[in-house]
Amino acid sequence: MTETALELTTRNGWLLMLAPGLPLAWACLLAFFRGRTSLTLSPLSALPALMAALLVPAGACVELPSAMLQARIGMDATGRVFLLFTSLLWLLSTVDACSSMDGKPRRRHFLFFTMVSMGGNFGLIVAQDLFSFYLSFALMSFSSYGLVVHYRSEEAIRAGRVTIFLVVLGEILIFTALVLIHRSAGTSLLAAVPGISPGGWTLALVFAGFGIKAGALPLHVWLPLAHPAAPAPASAVLSGAMIKAGLLGWLRFLPLGAASLPEWGALFIGAGLLAAFGGVGLGLAQRNIKTVLAYSSISQMGLMTVGVGLALLLPERAPEALAAVSVAACHHGLTKGALFLGAGLSSEVPLRSRGRAWLLVGMGLPALALAGFPLTGGFLAKELLKDVADMASSPWSALLNGLLPWTAWGTALLIVHFLALAARSSGSGKVGPGRWLSWGSIVVSAVLVVWMLPESAEWRAHALEPARWWAASWPAALAVLTASLFRVLRRMTGRALRVSIPPGDILAATRIFRQPMGGVRAALHRAESVLDRGLSICISNGLVDRCGGFTDLVGRLKFREMERALLRFTVAGTLVILVLVSLIVLVCKGPTSH
Repeated sequence: MTETALELTTRNGWLLMLAPGLPLAWACLLAFFRGRTSLTLSPLSALPALMAALLVPAGACVELPSAMLQARIGMDATGRVFLLFTSLLWLLSTVDACSSMDGKPRRRHFLFFTMVSMGGNFGLIVAQDLFSFYLSFALMSFSSYGLVVHYRSEEAIRAGRVTIFLVVLGEILIFTALVLIHRSAGTSLLAAVPGISPGGWTLALVFAGFGIKAGALPLHVWLPLAHPAAPAPASAVLSGAMIKAGLLGWLRFLPLGAASLPEWGALFIGAGLLAAFGGVGLGLAQRNIKTVLAYSSISQMGLMTVGVGLALLLPERAPEALAAVSVAACHHGLTKGALFLGAGLSSEVPLRSRGRAWLLVGMGLPALALAGFPLTGGFLAKELLKDVADMASSPWSALLNGLLPWTAWGTALLIVHFLALAARSSGSGKVGPGRWLSWGSIVVSAVLVVWMLPESAEWRAHALEPARWWAASWPAALAVLTASLFRVLRRMTGRALRVSIPPGDILAATRIFRQPMGGVRAALHRAESVLDRGLSICISNGLVDRCGGFTDLVGRLKFREMERALLRFTVAGTLVILVLVSLIVLVCKGPTSH
């Protein structure tokens, strides 16, 4: 190890290693020790990641040649932004969880899965090699299942089933993509990824694999099911932090800035616009405030997908596009965390109380930011994206300049719908000071942190231009006018214009296939019974006696019980993980020399 690397290791390496390491160590503490102190101090496990985001310089790197197949962790500009808002969100959400679940059943289980998910989330951000990234991504994804099914209700179990199915599918696609990338690069270091020319299949696997986590249409169906089913602190990190892992995967493994890929740029832009408008339309048909926020996340992630598409379309403007996407990710992560924690409070704070008034005012600030109102973080993020769109060629710049303001109108309309639902929800529970503290802190962070980012420095001077204020104000004003007109129309006609779409939208459409598929399953069961009966007849008549002891062996085997055992998640999941780990070891080991 060189002197420079050794100096970085001694000064900053411990922070980089503690960022994912401390949450995982805390999870072991929660598993093996039953003391109450370990529960109360759980939020402290996010502090090393926050300190690393603030103190570790860009370019710092730590190599671990004796472990993890020569893993490397480090800090770069993009990772710093992601680690900053992610660690803040995990810290404050865990404070809320410790307070809201005090005295409730399965509190230790929830915090255990929180720690494991947190460690995986931090690990994939600081990872600088393929193995570390994939291992951390899988750790975060699989452990999030425990957060989704925490309440053990029928809704939670169904959401968990859909989530884990898509998690397994995404892991298979991502692993295959990383194998192809490793084969092309000849190394496992992420620094070599921009220098390769990935094939079409590799790009497709990267788009689909990380698109599942990012909520890209039509791979979004787990989001509106998981968010309402999970506790509010889990929903905050699922929407604010974990789906950004899919976005970061795109930023890490797409050749941004290295080559112009107009076809893939058009695909990302089209998919992003579809999600931006589709998320709004589907969200307006919901009546659960957390489901509305889930579809809002799909819409906002669509705008970030547009930014990734612009980076593929304009490789010479990739730095500006990456800055816009990073700012948008930071703004959305903190804002959505504030809204989800506020939604949890709104279901417990009494309707007519002083706390209720403060809650609605506090939720109004991140709501305005999400709608892109002037002098908010959303205003900054959307204007940065518009500036990058202006740099595109004529057809794309005209298209995006014409559509992006209407996405802001749709977002504002969806936020008005959310605030109306939040104003009507109430409860009679007692909210502890820890929850008020965590929620108030994340509201303040959502307002201030985005403006302090280095990526925002060059644009702050344009924040007070009147033309930009008007461009950011009219979509919100038009959304309020549209909502008011619908309200007046409802009063005049006495009927509400409501369209009800079940959460998970596309999955609900598959119900029409259940009856035909039920017939197919019945036919398969009948065929299996016939085969079993035929085998029994053959054994009883001695038709397979020539095989010696084979008759007795087959007679003792219980094929259906063995099949059911293999289909259990614990058995099948363990086998899949063993296969994937074996393949990772073979890939990272590289070709043997003779």
